[in-house]
Amino acid sequence: MERYQVILAYDGSHFKGFQRQAKVRSVQSVVEDALRKIDWQGKSILAAGRTDTGAHATGQVIAFELDWKHGSQDLLTALNSHLPSDVVAREVKQVCPSFHPRYDASWRKYLYQIYCQPVRNPLLEPYAWHVWPEVDITILHEVACPLIGSHDFGAFGTPPRTGGNTVRLVLQANWKQEAPYLVFEFAAQAFLYHMVRRVVFMQVMIAEGKLPVEELQQALNTGADISTRGEQGQNPSDRLVHGLAPARGLILAEVCYPPETFRLVEDKG
Repeated sequence: MERYQVILAYDGSHFKGFQRQAKVRSVQSVVEDALRKIDWQGKSILAAGRTDTGAHATGQVIAFELDWKHGSQDLLTALNSHLPSDVVAREVKQVCPSFHPRYDASWRKYLYQIYCQPVRNPLLEPYAWHVWPEVDITILHEVACPLIGSHDFGAFGTPPRTGGNTVRLVLQANWKQEAPYLVFEFAAQAFLYHMVRRVVFMQVMIAEGKLPVEELQQALNTGADISTRGEQGQNPSDRLVHGLAPARGLILAEVCYPPETFRLVEDKG
């Protein structure tokens, strides 16, 4: 029995998120169904993170144990032969038994795509947020810069556990043009729930002139949106920036691990 790491890509348009749920289609459920067809006996795969309903991935990382008598390339082929067309295993490799795709990660990178056209484009709509009037990418660049570094992002998301720390170290926050999209690149050691979508929403609102630029900086300084801060003892959700960019523009692009996480493992192939 060996542990394998798999990098997944998927179109999240027709999934109710990554996590397995009863009576709905999820990425986890179709991957586990495919694994069972190659005699996987496990109960649940491990994953680097849980993407929202409608969100996508090019670099989701999962791990599982499997009694496989062939090489990793053969496992990649076998797994892809049983996966639906909107999910693909991009890479398979054997890893040490202790590897955990979530807890061993040193940082993650998300992309968020918007497109600016006068009329919605049905070929772009599943993968980006339609924003009109057009926003100036120069303004987006300026708004993104203060996000880099260590800040309390309590105004932008909630921690995995109630009462958990909301301080996060952001390594990259920038916009680039990849026609027909404007793409936000956001890398951090870890993220809060809905953090990327709220950060994008506020940046777009500022670029459209609907919010003052100072509001983002004050939200970072205080850990709470200045327009929604209330009295002591308020519900933590009351602190959150109101407004979420749609999930369809979000892509889990990459999960990085320190070299020492892996040890050399002899592949059967």
